[in-house]
Amino acid sequence: MLNKGSLFIISGPSGSGKDTVLAEVFKRCPELKFSISTITRPMREGETENGKYRFVSVEKFKEMIENDMLLEHNNFVGNYYGTPKQYVVDNLNSGFDVIVEVDVNGAKQIREKMPEATSIFICPPSFEVLKSRLSARGTDSAEAVEKRLNASLGEIKRATEYDYIVVNDKLENTVDDVVAIIKTVGLKTQKHLDFIDKIINR
Repeated sequence: MLNKGSLFIISGPSGSGKDTVLAEVFKRCPELKFSISTITRPMREGETENGKYRFVSVEKFKEMIENDMLLEHNNFVGNYYGTPKQYVVDNLNSGFDVIVEVDVNGAKQIREKMPEATSIFICPPSFEVLKSRLSARGTDSAEAVEKRLNASLGEIKRATEYDYIVVNDKLENTVDDVVAIIKTVGLKTQKHLDFIDKIINR
């Protein structure tokens, strides 16, 4: 009997560095699958159809909601964002571990539907570092930076909803921690019942 894969939910506010962390995690664990989000906003410069997002019309997205084709979905500033269910379920049933990167609201929706998922929150090491990272672009107004900072703090307040909190101070250590969590979940007893059964019933 094939063991199901594990689902990992990754969240972190703007300024946490989660995208950089995830890029390194996938280098270390190339067998991991990444769930690509479906969104309705226009494609930005530098984005492609085969990148981080799948771009669909609002009508198509609403159809996906009606047909229960999404694990989670959200409306942000007039645009819909969501995680397609079939890709995640198919890969888990095929024995692959899957990472879903979502915000705190999306993570809550997924946990309600799939409580067996392991959730990880990537957190900046301090308020000062968070503010510095959010100001680093140099193109945003002070007001825009303040809004992003408040939004990030709002997400950090909900970090306690997660199974694990990983502080992103040094990239290498952060990646080590996330990979360790993934490996630890893979060592759970439930993952090895078929192996034990084979030994007993040789």
